Amino acid sequence: MSETAVETGGAKSGVANPGQRGLVLGLLCFVYVLNFLDRQLLSILAKPIQDALQISDGQLGLITGFYFALFYCFIAIPVGWLADRTNRVRVLSIACGLWSAATAACGMANNYGQLVVARMAVGVGEAGGVPPSYAIISDYFPREQRGTALAIFNLGPPLGSALGVAFGASLAAAFDWRLPFYVIGGIGVITAIIVWLVIAEPKRGAFDTAPDANATPTPREPFFTTIARFFTNPVLLLAALASGAANFITYGLSNFATLFLMREKGMELSEVAIWYALVVGLGMGGGIFVSGRLIDKFGPRAKAAYAIIPALSLVLALPFFLGFAWAPQWELALAFLMVPMFLNSFFLTATVTLVQGEVSADQRVMAGALLLLVMNFIGLGLGPTFVGAASDFFAPDYGPHALQAALYALSPMYLIAALLYFALARLIKTSTTSGVLAR
Repeated sequence: MSETAVETGGAKSGVANPGQRGLVLGLLCFVYVLNFLDRQLLSILAKPIQDALQISDGQLGLITGFYFALFYCFIAIPVGWLADRTNRVRVLSIACGLWSAATAACGMANNYGQLVVARMAVGVGEAGGVPPSYAIISDYFPREQRGTALAIFNLGPPLGSALGVAFGASLAAAFDWRLPFYVIGGIGVITAIIVWLVIAEPKRGAFDTAPDANATPTPREPFFTTIARFFTNPVLLLAALASGAANFITYGLSNFATLFLMREKGMELSEVAIWYALVVGLGMGGGIFVSGRLIDKFGPRAKAAYAIIPALSLVLALPFFLGFAWAPQWELALAFLMVPMFLNSFFLTATVTLVQGEVSADQRVMAGALLLLVMNFIGLGLGPTFVGAASDFFAPDYGPHALQAALYALSPMYLIAALLYFALARLIKTSTTSGVLAR
């Protein structure tokens, strides 16, 4: 394994050996675990929070979806632009401290309005979390290892969700729903300090093609030019839209799964803490890791694999998702849910790896931020909002099974997302043949 050059000014300087690379990747993954845990904690504890603050499914969908995404998605753009021009590790550390403090503030909310404000603050902080991490990893690992490295990093969401369910639900069941927010927020602040002290800023483009020594350095593009270049690239734009449609399913399901299992399937909070946590951790975590290995195996052979693999996974997941919504008992529902939990996240590693590999080294944070803007505004912003609004809409006719009807209404997005990825595969083949994506 070749070594990674590290810029001076970090906590450590010189060259990163494989052990240091592993430490950096592990720490970045833990930050992502906290990022996703803080983001999902409100959904995990939806039932006791609804009971305490008297909020509807529609209000829950807005606060876990649109209100959060409004800040999270759009603030990520200027943060990404700044990180591409400054120290990415410092940006990540400050962001982690901010969202962790805001998470603790969520536990202090006494009404819906206060919870909305605290939740928006979490979104502001988390905007500086994932895009800098994508770029740091891409400059610590060579191209042929990035799929696996990014897959390990992307274990953050399943691990964060599983730990949130197990840890958060257990604390809430034993004490109070507010305590998990305080504990996890405090851990995040400590982690932010460790990131600042331990991770060194890697040299940009350390594993990219060596530039011509006699070539004139390319000046950095202006802010709006960088944005325009991303959205006028048809492959990157379609990749972002396809991932948004897939993420619509992911967040629409995950933000209401615990509420659905407790309200309509009869699970207790203590059962959720064990069995649902296992399904999330093993299903989603296994899917993300396996998808990374598949991308590393098939991606170098054919770039269309970055789109074909997600498309097939979504088609295969659909019947099991319908089984989850239909199952009369929670035990059978969880058995069905294991399959879509495994397959739903195949798109994530594939899309991120594609985008990070197709932009220059000094634009990776911005490209990651723009990808997340589209992916999360559609998925995180609209997915939970749709399911919550649909549940309120179906309530007069379906009563206690309104949320089940809302999940059935979510199912067509599987086919829409799969079709977008098949279209992306075709576009990649065309672009590669014409030289647009050839490297």
